[in-house]
Amino acid sequence: MNLTRQLARLGRGVLGAVAATGRVALFAADTVSHALRPPFYGREFLLAVLQIGWLSLPVVGLTALFTGAALALQIYAGGARFNAESVVPSIVAIGMTRELGPVLGGLMVAARVASSIAAELGTMKVTEQIDALVTLSTNPMKYLAVPRVVAATLTVPVLVAVGDSIGIMGGWLVGVNRLGFNSATYLRNTAEFLEAWDVGSGLIKGAVFGFIVAVMGCYHGMHSGRGAMGVGAATKSAVVGASVLILAANYLLTEVFFSA
Repeated sequence: MNLTRQLARLGRGVLGAVAATGRVALFAADTVSHALRPPFYGREFLLAVLQIGWLSLPVVGLTALFTGAALALQIYAGGARFNAESVVPSIVAIGMTRELGPVLGGLMVAARVASSIAAELGTMKVTEQIDALVTLSTNPMKYLAVPRVVAATLTVPVLVAVGDSIGIMGGWLVGVNRLGFNSATYLRNTAEFLEAWDVGSGLIKGAVFGFIVAVMGCYHGMHSGRGAMGVGAATKSAVVGASVLILAANYLLTEVFFSA
């Protein structure tokens, strides 16, 4: 009987997880479907671009700067064991553009944006503002979810590109001022080893991560429970869900892009 109860509990957990995944997938598909059909709310889209893109730039830039600087130190310390200190510029550039820039940028945006969207939409649901939109014949998906999802999908790759540049600059600053590299040689090695696909793959990852962040924020916000506890739970679930999905999607995309 004990084993039966344990198996039943495990089964309920697995079925609940599968059902939740299905609900999120249907919500994402519904959002994409609405994004392809009018009407479009340009003002809401521009506000979302400002809030998601421009206001996230400081935290993404600082994260990339210190990550690039620390990466240069670590690669130099590891390369010194094999007399391979000269690989610092190329590894910093490749590491930032392929992995660290998109992933850390996506996680920072998830922490800032997914929580903000979930809290905003959750509060709107609790105060019945979403119901008021329906009363006014305005589709909440089109007015609330679509502008945020489209804005995040378009702006996060831009944030990733800026973060990549700042991260490489951080590695350059440490390499030249701390590790004794010649500035011209460092920049030349960076340019020679960095390929267009290294940057392009990171930008594609950024678009996927932006989509994930906005979808998770909108989904949990629009399905928030009642009261302050419901909004708090929705905010927490949005950040945790977006972060886990970003890491999982990063592995899958890396497998597709670089498995050969």
